[in-house]
Amino acid sequence: MTKYAVDDRSDGSLVVSIGAVPVLTYVYRSGVAQQESPRPYFHPLTTLGGETVTQVRPADHVWHHGLSWALPNVTTAGGATHNFWGGPTYLRDRGYEQLPNNGTVTHRGFTARVASESGVEIEEMLQWTSSDGALLFTEKRRLTVRGADDSWSLLFETVMRNASGETLSLGSPGTEGRENAGYGGLFWRGPHGMEGGEVLAEGGGGMGARGEWLAYSAGAATVVMTDRAQNPRHPTPWFARSDEYAGLCPAPFFSEALDVAAGEKVRFGYTVVIADGASDLGRASVLAAAIDTQKDPS
Repeated sequence: MTKYAVDDRSDGSLVVSIGAVPVLTYVYRSGVAQQESPRPYFHPLTTLGGETVTQVRPADHVWHHGLSWALPNVTTAGGATHNFWGGPTYLRDRGYEQLPNNGTVTHRGFTARVASESGVEIEEMLQWTSSDGALLFTEKRRLTVRGADDSWSLLFETVMRNASGETLSLGSPGTEGRENAGYGGLFWRGPHGMEGGEVLAEGGGGMGARGEWLAYSAGAATVVMTDRAQNPRHPTPWFARSDEYAGLCPAPFFSEALDVAAGEKVRFGYTVVIADGASDLGRASVLAAAIDTQKDPS
């Protein structure tokens, strides 16, 4: 019988173990600089065999934090843009500029942290505030961890409520006119050892192509991300990099922003599968089928 455990540490992180292996560390209190848009993140994530598959604060993009839910372009009806991704903001006809607009995602408390025979369930409340302290979103987040023979999965679910009092538009550098830069959402940054890996998708895929899942295989590990059918704009476009760095992101705002009216809720859910060893298209497809069917948090 698989043994699951969740350990809440005094440094502001949770560690989830499957058997004797600490496969997931969730840093829910981040002490990074404001220009990195402080937010909770997952690092390290490891395979069941102990291979680390995330990287935090790499020299090329210090605002890349392992695996995290991050939004680069949140725009108000009045035209102000808030950055919950980190680093500079891309604006149409201006390019990237480092602006005083990096927001913060703050942990407000856990409502559940349960390890059972079937896995680990975590529920968390958060709030999103602009650089000047204005509340833009409240969020309820649920994390579910389950193991398999040679892999394990993280189900990431979020419900975000627009608390700003005006319509907010979720976009990306892609919606601002930068080609093939539609990143935004649940972004995975891999370690240097996974650079140059193979991106696998049913039908070939490619930057901006839509699909229910995308996989990244390199050496000792495979990472698969799946888009749940309940998500806005399912199946999602995808953002993927393997040459400059290892990166993967379901990108629902790749080329078209998503408006969220005042008081409205928007829901997203993704499964991330972490497996030992390299994969071909067939194995990646099997791993992608390990989709949790739980309902979104209300």
